Amino acid sequence: HQSETNSYLLSYWESLNVTQNCQVFVPLSGKSLDLIWLYQRGHLVLGVEVSELAVSQFFSENNLAHKQLKQDVFHCYQAESLVIFQGDFFNLTAKHLEGTQAVFDRAALVALPPELRQNYVKHLIGILPDRAKILLVIFEYDQSQMSGPPFCVDKAEIESLYEDTFSIKLLMDQEVLNNYPQFMASGLKSLHEKVYLLEPKNY
Repeated sequence: HQSETNSYLLSYWESLNVTQNCQVFVPLSGKSLDLIWLYQRGHLVLGVEVSELAVSQFFSENNLAHKQLKQDVFHCYQAESLVIFQGDFFNLTAKHLEGTQAVFDRAALVALPPELRQNYVKHLIGILPDRAKILLVIFEYDQSQMSGPPFCVDKAEIESLYEDTFSIKLLMDQEVLNNYPQFMASGLKSLHEKVYLLEPKNY
């Protein structure tokens, strides 16, 4: 849970070239301030988070008046155009994400171990509208030096997971180990953060 909006969201959001008030999905959203930034820009923001504590803290810490309702298997928290589905990502259906134009994945793919990443991407692609684009932030490092999470997700794996459906464009590649002293203390020698733009091939 970062104390400020993700800098890559600020720098690269415009790369998606989506309409100002479009619907945006943030998977495994926790209590990220990225949700607030997107909401304040006028987007309809959908998050999904399994931790009920994180969701309730998000609304209380940001002083957001909200209502709670049941939708299918989810306990939903809603503050105007900001909605968080509290529950399991894998229970989301295409109906839940109907109308979504963009996804911001900063903390989902890298949070999952290898055996879950393939299932996560397969499910995500299955429930997203065909035209939805993805702004993806990942870590790349020598996992023999640190086991994760966050896990290393390299270019070859991204291509394996996404290239059948999306064109993949690298927007940024930066050495960031100095920004993460806790990882340096774990013995990591190098840490790259990368930002990718994924656009559906059919559109």
